[in-house]
Amino acid sequence: MRATLETLAVALLIGLAQLGLSVVGLAGIFALSTPLSVAPWTVVTSVYAHGSIGHLLANALALLLVGPLVERRTTRLRFHAFVVGTGALAGVAQVTLGGLLGPSAAVLGLSGAVFALGSYLLAGNVASATLFDRLRLSSRTQILLFGVVAVVLTATTAAPGVALIAHAIGAFCGLVAGRTRLLDVR
Repeated sequence: MRATLETLAVALLIGLAQLGLSVVGLAGIFALSTPLSVAPWTVVTSVYAHGSIGHLLANALALLLVGPLVERRTTRLRFHAFVVGTGALAGVAQVTLGGLLGPSAAVLGLSGAVFALGSYLLAGNVASATLFDRLRLSSRTQILLFGVVAVVLTATTAAPGVALIAHAIGAFCGLVAGRTRLLDVR
């Protein structure tokens, strides 16, 4: 549970920095938005930053549910790289693809990474692997199935202001990584 707690500690530190900087109107320096070249550090900081205490608590609770289960299968370094990588990819997808659909809003939070961790568990467990092996689905069919599952998982969190594209991308990345057992060290 060490890597999970370290992830939460970074989120809390960023949250405290956001709070302190909000006094001088700079809390937004952690938020990811387009164009990405204006503040490239936000590709990473936005993963740990949150829009409110409630947002942080919701992501923390979800992370505490799935993080320790993934940790058992991997190393601390791989865990942190997966959280940053999937969280950053989900955020970048949200601001770029979301911008194609309408005005692009800044994005914050661990939810893309949390969806990736949860989906990793869903696709990377023994029961799922056995099912996929028995069904003998082609790689293309599996990718299509993962896309459908990612959309279904994302629909469960649909609400105004929720980064649905980030959730879907995180879920999809987790499903693919789980199927390939990307994080497993055993």
